[in-house]
Amino acid sequence: LSAGGAAASIMAYCYPELYTAAGIHSGLACGAARDMNTAFSAMRAGSPILSGERIVPTIVFHGDRDTTVAPVNGDRVLEQAKAGINAIAVETSGVSQGGVSYTRIVQREADGRERLESWRIHGAGHSWSGGSAAGSYTLPHGPDASREMIRFFLSISS
Repeated sequence: LSAGGAAASIMAYCYPELYTAAGIHSGLACGAARDMNTAFSAMRAGSPILSGERIVPTIVFHGDRDTTVAPVNGDRVLEQAKAGINAIAVETSGVSQGGVSYTRIVQREADGRERLESWRIHGAGHSWSGGSAAGSYTLPHGPDASREMIRFFLSISS
């Protein structure tokens, strides 16, 4: 199982008072699975999620060709983190320095705050965007997910 993103989702959902923000790459929302069978099912097709009670600022990265964890799961992570608030989606597209295209959606609340952000990496499978070429499951030429997560975290804490 690919569990890092799901673990981060669980921690942010269960302990929002402990975390200023969450970064999820190719993961499941909290409550998407309860055992191995439901985990594999959720990874393939998504699943219903627990509704969030408190917004947790969250940035999500997901490849649109991920066959390990279906891209719909990135949408579900943000839906849960949104906790039912009203926000306007502002969509932009771009290409990384390495030539990989992406779509970035920022959710803007009525007061102008941007606490939810999604990056869909076009053509990417189950790999860390911008990761080292020496690593496994990385997309070295994609947008740098680590750098963008740090930028996001710093913008939330300021």
